[in-house]
Amino acid sequence: MNTRATQAAGYRIGALLADFQPDFEFSAPLPLPLEEFEERLRKVRRQAVEAGHDAIIVHAGSVGWFHASNPWLRYLCDWMREGVLIIPTDSDKPLVLLSFFTQSVLLPPGGEPLLVDEIWQIGPIGREYADRPGDSVVKTAEKCAEVLARFGLAKAQMGKIGDRTSLTFWAALASLTPAAKYVEDSAILERLQKVRSPCEVEMFRAAAQLISIGTQAAYHVTKPGVTDHEIYAAFSCAQLAFGGETGDGYQIGINQFGTHCGKPYGHVVRPGDLINLYISNVTWRGYTAQTARMIAVGEITERQERVLAACTAGVKQAEKLIKPGALMRDINNAAFAPMIDAGLLTSPEARTMPYNWSPMPDGTARLIPQQYVPDADYEAQGRKLMHVYPATHGPHNPNLGHSVGMAGGQNSFNISSHNYDRLEEGMIFVMHTQWLEPLSAGCNIGDCYVVTKEGFENLSRHTPLDTHRITAGV
Repeated sequence: MNTRATQAAGYRIGALLADFQPDFEFSAPLPLPLEEFEERLRKVRRQAVEAGHDAIIVHAGSVGWFHASNPWLRYLCDWMREGVLIIPTDSDKPLVLLSFFTQSVLLPPGGEPLLVDEIWQIGPIGREYADRPGDSVVKTAEKCAEVLARFGLAKAQMGKIGDRTSLTFWAALASLTPAAKYVEDSAILERLQKVRSPCEVEMFRAAAQLISIGTQAAYHVTKPGVTDHEIYAAFSCAQLAFGGETGDGYQIGINQFGTHCGKPYGHVVRPGDLINLYISNVTWRGYTAQTARMIAVGEITERQERVLAACTAGVKQAEKLIKPGALMRDINNAAFAPMIDAGLLTSPEARTMPYNWSPMPDGTARLIPQQYVPDADYEAQGRKLMHVYPATHGPHNPNLGHSVGMAGGQNSFNISSHNYDRLEEGMIFVMHTQWLEPLSAGCNIGDCYVVTKEGFENLSRHTPLDTHRITAGV
């Protein structure tokens, strides 16, 4: 066991990647055309008319590491930072964007807004920040109220779209415009996320290809003696070099069981390790893709091989059913059939399925088991692992997968036993089968798909689904 901190090995990442090249040609689509945003605006305004709204107000705040708190401004006008977008229902009135009310320093390009007539800089303000009185949220609401009055909307009905970061803004705006009526109507935009246009599919395809490039780079450097930091860095370096927008939306997990999923912490790859690359978000021009892959280093246990085989077979079996008109329930249940055959599960039903994050059967909180778990690399840093993760066996989630959308957005649907919706051409989703048994075996593996007229396209096909094998002596 190590008795001192593992020496940082980052200095060799250049050498590890020196001869790396992806084995396919990356297709890098240009930004979405103006016509795409014009069509979205047309649909939003039409839905506003149907709902009786005189305007739509869209709010996005700012969350950690300078990300917008939701994707709505990016979706509507390609604005990447926080803001309030005022969309009058009448087409002869212009769109107005209020922004620059946080301390984010992001500036276009990219992300110069489309379709917007005016952009107003509110300015971050406050005693501590600027030695000036005032509150940026209130200042934003004041400007919004001023614009509404200019458009004759001070007594109108408005649809409001936002998230948890919007609450203070909505309260301030309502107090400034007491005669107006505000109706929560995020469903207007949520309905537009289920089926994607051909131009959007190109964006998702590029994001999936970035994942494949990063995965191939991770495979390229993985061998006994390298660290999880280096594998994560290889993935990040490769996808970012080809145009990925961020490097913080995915996880890597390594231990001798295949049950770890997290951020790199200094684990040194050893024979017998199982590595999970859970790529839950790589972004191309605001659009994301998602996959999961497993890497086995040398010999692993018979139980681990059984779990890997069942999960891999599940994705492949479900994939055969993907086509327009297919029931999402049927696809979900097909994926869990191999896991039932392997004795891992007894039913594909979400309501009764065990899963890693589940509470107790009666709905009360579950106590995380306390047990010392040896981890040489963690202990070399002066820490000990004193609990068992995950707390219970099962997949991460009691379903097969979910829609994939824009960065910062929520899933518009889940592929689950209780989803009786049918697939439609243009739907994009990830199918990942998962099974974790604490201190024993684990797998998380899956691909990203788009439904086509005749069936499907596997967007992440450039890296095989099967477990990648590393010879222990390499």
